[in-house]
Amino acid sequence: MGVDFFGFAYAATVAAGGIMGYAKAGSVPSLGAGIIFGSILGFGAYQISRDPTNYGLMLGTTTALGGLMGYRFYNSRKFMPAGIVFVLSVGMLVRLLAKNVTASPVPIKSG
Repeated sequence: MGVDFFGFAYAATVAAGGIMGYAKAGSVPSLGAGIIFGSILGFGAYQISRDPTNYGLMLGTTTALGGLMGYRFYNSRKFMPAGIVFVLSVGMLVRLLAKNVTASPVPIKSG
């Protein structure tokens, strides 16, 4: 069991993005969302570090954040911050699925 460095880095990036949104534009919703999502993602990375098969929280939060920011990026066409968070979320989603689908295949029943 190793530490999920990518998961913790993703969580820190999301939280830092919320803090930067507040610092630059005074956006309290950005601060709140960044801290909340970053904290949940940090806990998800901790869970994966303890048990690599316990990726449900990280998967769900990454999917929700990616969907939300993808929608914002589609409507605004601004890469910062929505586009970059969307790209990071898709990357993390692919990483989680690729790592865990190959690690725990579905058992096949024989006739």
